[in-house]
Amino acid sequence: MAPSGPDANDLLARFDEAVCRDPGRLAVRDTAGALTFAEVDRDSARLAAVLGDEGVRRGDPVGVCLGRDARLVVVLLAVWRAGAAYVPLDPGHPADRLGFTASDAGIRALVADDVPDWCPAGVAIVAPSAVREAAGPGRYPEPLPHQPAYVIYTSGTTGRPKGVQATRDGVASLVAALERQGVYAAEPRVVAWNAGVSFDASVQQWARVCRGDTVVILDEDHRRDPASFAAWLDECAATDVDLTPSHWEALREHLTARRPDGRVLRLFIGGEPIAEHAWREITAAVADGRVEALNLYGPTECTVDTTVAWIDGPRPTIGEALPENRLHVLDDGLKPVADGDVGELYVAGPRLANGYHGRPGLTARAFVADPFGPAGTRMYRTGDLVRRAADGSFEFAGRVDRQVKVRGYRVEPAEVEAAIRTHPAVSTAVVVVRDDAHAGRRLAAYYVVAGADGPTAAELRRHAEAALPAYMVPGAFTRIDGLPLTPNGKLDVEALPAPHDQGADDDTGRPPAGPFEELIAGVWSEVLGRDRVGADDDFFALGGHSLIALRVVARLKKHLGLAMSTKEVYRHPRLSDLARHVESLQSAATSG
Repeated sequence: MAPSGPDANDLLARFDEAVCRDPGRLAVRDTAGALTFAEVDRDSARLAAVLGDEGVRRGDPVGVCLGRDARLVVVLLAVWRAGAAYVPLDPGHPADRLGFTASDAGIRALVADDVPDWCPAGVAIVAPSAVREAAGPGRYPEPLPHQPAYVIYTSGTTGRPKGVQATRDGVASLVAALERQGVYAAEPRVVAWNAGVSFDASVQQWARVCRGDTVVILDEDHRRDPASFAAWLDECAATDVDLTPSHWEALREHLTARRPDGRVLRLFIGGEPIAEHAWREITAAVADGRVEALNLYGPTECTVDTTVAWIDGPRPTIGEALPENRLHVLDDGLKPVADGDVGELYVAGPRLANGYHGRPGLTARAFVADPFGPAGTRMYRTGDLVRRAADGSFEFAGRVDRQVKVRGYRVEPAEVEAAIRTHPAVSTAVVVVRDDAHAGRRLAAYYVVAGADGPTAAELRRHAEAALPAYMVPGAFTRIDGLPLTPNGKLDVEALPAPHDQGADDDTGRPPAGPFEELIAGVWSEVLGRDRVGADDDFFALGGHSLIALRVVARLKKHLGLAMSTKEVYRHPRLSDLARHVESLQSAATSG
């Protein structure tokens, strides 16, 4: 519903209105069940009371470490109702990274199902089911201007992630701006929550419950399998879904043209630049009436979305600024460049984050005074290169630094390099992005050892996996004698050899044996572009990832006619284990 009244910029007040308007309407649904607005209201108020009992006060950071289910919406609302800011902690990330994030954020409490080993001492642990009868009507502290809403940690150039502290009024302003821009329809919608809670794209998905929309949470099994993903969207009558361009590539053949109620599915596409071929495919789907689609662009530091473009034109564009955002394309001297020329994008307006948690120096360098706006206002230096077209829209043209996007994930190669260099036998390392004909866009690591001996690629991969989330672990590790340099002493990326993931070749293992191992080895060789695959090799250690897993499943379905999903590959990443699993599926299908 469109914002109105004195509390239009308070999302909790808007949630209260939605509860009063239709308490029996479904607020959130997952694969196990659903909660109405009245139930979410009750449970979040009670959990907020428990947080208050544990000493949580206005502005305090509260960690949230839970899987993907309906409890997330209850917990995030409860944290806001307690006056606090949530700090998402992905349970799938390495313990070292989770412990650093929790300590760096200074969390006052942690909402989790158990007490993790990495949790700092003195932090109160609150179970998501912990409730008590709330006293009174469930009032909560009045939000202050610029009060933190969440602290989301992104990849950092220093070797550690950095926490971006966005504000409650910034999130409310984002929702209102998307409404005014016509991105959201006026009537309540059914929104598929696809992004992980530790990514800022999730904010504008789950926060839509505050405007009366139903939020459907997709679990990992459904997210990983395109057919299950599309079937779940149909079953839930979802009208809106958030995707990366990589997700579109996987899902495009499975999306039904219209929802059961006759609506066309609306795609919110963002997280990385859309390639020209994907733009053309989406434009054709829009022209055929199969979907509606928007391209949304925005750094985490600017509260999720900064620009929006309806995907219906001949060329990729990130569109025009959302209401209240002021965009400047500037040269190195902070002077505006002419339309059509490339410059760095600076963003100003009410939705800028407070800055980086506990890093005033970094905040001062990234959030600078806005010479084009009112006195005292700031603008954020995005690091993105863009050009303004004649029609006023913006086109993405690259980066001023080394930051990259890989399958929708924001990665600072310096952080990956720092993790690799912590191995005692590695003297230096560099990480670059390579476009692989089989694996697509992926990270490739090159490393130099300190002496004659050193870790194998497989050993170094395991070392990196202990410190980095899976999306930041390079798909290839290549040992080299030294880093190639240009005459002025900079890394000569063009002189680096083609990446060679030695993970399979380092370990002596038996060759595939039997029809199922040989079939899977052939499929892996095809989709990964490898000459040799062993029975003991790990799919992900060979450079596999979620999109390649989709290709594996598609080929195995074609060869065997089995009902499979990518979860089989994730649960059985070793070739011999997957072969035994596939053989059992085949046997069950034959005997049935």
